[in-house]
Amino acid sequence: MCINLIFFPLNDIIIRVRNNLYHHHLHAQGGTMNDNIISLDRHIMEEQRKFGGRGDFSSILSQIIFAAKVVAAQVAHAGLVEDILGRTGKTNIQGEEVQKLDVYANKVFINALNYIGKVCVMASEEEQEMIKIPDNYPKGEYVVMFDPLDGSTNIDVNVSIGTIFGIYRRVTDHGDGSLDDCLQPGHKLFGAGYIIYSSSTILVYSTGNGVNGFSLDPSVGEFVLSHPDIKMPKRGKIYSTNEGNCPYWKKGTKEYIDYLKSENNTLKKPYSSRYIGSLVADFHRNLLKGGIFLYPEDIKDPKKPTGKLRLLYEANPLAFIAEQAGGYASTGYEPILSIKPTALHQRVPLIIGSKDDVLEYEQFAKKN
Repeated sequence: MCINLIFFPLNDIIIRVRNNLYHHHLHAQGGTMNDNIISLDRHIMEEQRKFGGRGDFSSILSQIIFAAKVVAAQVAHAGLVEDILGRTGKTNIQGEEVQKLDVYANKVFINALNYIGKVCVMASEEEQEMIKIPDNYPKGEYVVMFDPLDGSTNIDVNVSIGTIFGIYRRVTDHGDGSLDDCLQPGHKLFGAGYIIYSSSTILVYSTGNGVNGFSLDPSVGEFVLSHPDIKMPKRGKIYSTNEGNCPYWKKGTKEYIDYLKSENNTLKKPYSSRYIGSLVADFHRNLLKGGIFLYPEDIKDPKKPTGKLRLLYEANPLAFIAEQAGGYASTGYEPILSIKPTALHQRVPLIIGSKDDVLEYEQFAKKN
């Protein structure tokens, strides 16, 4: 079935961004101009110089930033432009209904990365097989895994959605990338990050030297440093989970949630429940404020005994970010980053957030 998607042309978006460049900072509104702005490009360049990089990773990240700007522009017009919202009528490899913006975002990220000569192979949550680099383009030293639009079922109701990505060095010698390049444990990530499309567009990333966040200033079209050196509190006051699945949880998980809601927990007062239903948004809140996100194993769907979330596209990149910020991510039984993947679309339970909270859950999980 052929689906006609109507979006703003890419050239129009680029022209619009360039025409607005510097206006905000040349004409400050309601305050003093900030003359010490650190753009994401500058931050990447300084990190490259500091750690002696060749610039390959920087090129990849720059293309991810470009793709994020394009997707953010389309998300901002959802509801205003015909045929952006809604389903395509198809299902993806996960068995989930595909949204029109899923298709668009997936193509944008693939096309932004496949020609630059720095990537040997990619994999996407929306694609059943690996994404090979076209024969007419050079193959690089890196592997990119991504979820192009996490939480896309929330598009129609204007709830935060996002992109999640992880970048590895290849393990094969040269030429086309292979499945071995894709199926690497999370502790081998070279870098990872996510973008949230919401009231503002925010990019958070790490290359193993801490975590920094950048907000997209729409008036200049650039990401600027807004959350330097993010540290996750060791213990939070928030838990995030879909309690509608409680009847299907195992014993230890049920007891843990009851424990958090009681006055007998470590805080001596009930935790607050905050659940958006968009992984990247729930994680971002807990990254900044502290807390724990849980999508544990359950018996709701025999086809998904280990939960819903994908190891390569969601769990590994966010676990890498969490641990770089002082947090922790676990299945309840082992660290996420230590798992050796066995399939492109492998699912795992994901318990992620403030370190003390996740470690506490692991004790309860022994009863599962």
